[in-house]
Amino acid sequence: MAAKTANILARVEPEVKEKAEAIMAQLGVPASVVINMLYKQIIMTKSIPFSLSVPPAPIALDEMDAAQFDAMMQAGFKDAKANRSRPAADVFADLKREL
Repeated sequence: MAAKTANILARVEPEVKEKAEAIMAQLGVPASVVINMLYKQIIMTKSIPFSLSVPPAPIALDEMDAAQFDAMMQAGFKDAKANRSRPAADVFADLKREL
């Protein structure tokens, strides 16, 4: 008699697991159902059901011409005026986590 389920053992970062499980709890969907749905999508599409790509690297200052630099600074100024900014401590904390 064939088993009705199979086990999967996967290692994930603790913070990723906690955040994802909190969202799944809000949705009322257990992780096993989400994993099963992912596997079924992989089977149906014969692919990973989301885009996998390397994000473009930021352009260094010495790689920009004056127009590119001015456009970047203008965009930052508009964001600041519109109160779309973050405290520097938060930005540096994110950068440290990514490194």
